[in-house]
Amino acid sequence: MATGKRVIQAGGRIRVLVVDDSVVIRRLVTHALGEDPALEVVGSAANGAIALQRIPQVNPDVVTLDIEMPEMDGIETMRRIHKEFPQLYVIMFSTLTERGATATMDALAAGANDYVAKAANVGSLDRSMSSLRGELLPKIKQFFSFAASPAAPVTPALRKSTPALAPKTLGIPIRRRIVAIGVSTGGPTALAEIVPTFPADFPLPIVIVQHMPPIFTRLLADRLQTKTKLRVQEAAHNMAIEPGRILIAPGDYHMKLRKTGLQVSVMLDQSTPENSCRPAVDVLFRSVAEVYGGAVVAAILTGMGQDGLHGIESLKAQGAYVVAQDEASSVVWGMPGAVANAGLADAIVDLNCVVPEILRQL
Repeated sequence: MATGKRVIQAGGRIRVLVVDDSVVIRRLVTHALGEDPALEVVGSAANGAIALQRIPQVNPDVVTLDIEMPEMDGIETMRRIHKEFPQLYVIMFSTLTERGATATMDALAAGANDYVAKAANVGSLDRSMSSLRGELLPKIKQFFSFAASPAAPVTPALRKSTPALAPKTLGIPIRRRIVAIGVSTGGPTALAEIVPTFPADFPLPIVIVQHMPPIFTRLLADRLQTKTKLRVQEAAHNMAIEPGRILIAPGDYHMKLRKTGLQVSVMLDQSTPENSCRPAVDVLFRSVAEVYGGAVVAAILTGMGQDGLHGIESLKAQGAYVVAQDEASSVVWGMPGAVANAGLADAIVDLNCVVPEILRQL
């Protein structure tokens, strides 16, 4: 699976191969992408077998891949691409159904970088085009930067040996009471790598926001449960926060924490999206800061955008310890990069060092 941003040289465009068995969808996607001057559709294919033949011919940077196709479906195609063309970014087209979500999770596990809801049955052509522009274009562009307008280079800060404490702690070490994790693009794979490394007797609760729609978050929790002896569940309203339990915010609901007496529990709501997201990392992190103060280890992992940055500011102001995934191991260094660039990360580490860094704080 390709990771890290790829630089498109001055005057160049992002080359896209569109793979779908529907002629209508191929034309729709080709037309939507062709309107953007930063993109070039270099070919299309009706199934995975044809796509594998076309890849070396047209040399794409990105493949958009349907899941359900004749002869060779999207899952098998994804496995072959991951093996034969690991430098390619792959975005799956998914239906927001149980079957579609399951297949998409399989594709992500096989190496796909991201997914979008398939623009079928959206309604009018204009609405379909608008949906594609709003969803697919940003997800393609998140993997690239353009040499003509480069972002200022960032030198990751050295990992600190002790957490940055808020003045009110007076240097007294904080006893950590909860782990909060925010993640987006590349998250299911990242979580599948780190969750099994938490020890079976891990003493703290873990709360996670992964940007995903309904159904997907439940399937993610179910899959992670097969990889760990900790309890993993999609969060439900009023569910208790308990040691050794991992709770994942359900799709389309913000997850907040509240304290009643000595018990901390989950609150779910469908208030306004933040950072165009629901669930949003910022919403969870702010509520964690309100309930636990600085007694928190927060991890911000791979993902597009800056969701989590303001929540991290709230946590840091109270003395929380913040771990950010480094750029080299991130599929997209948007969310962790924003935290790192703001100087809010106590540690910037490779994905496989995230849990050891968390354990070090306990």
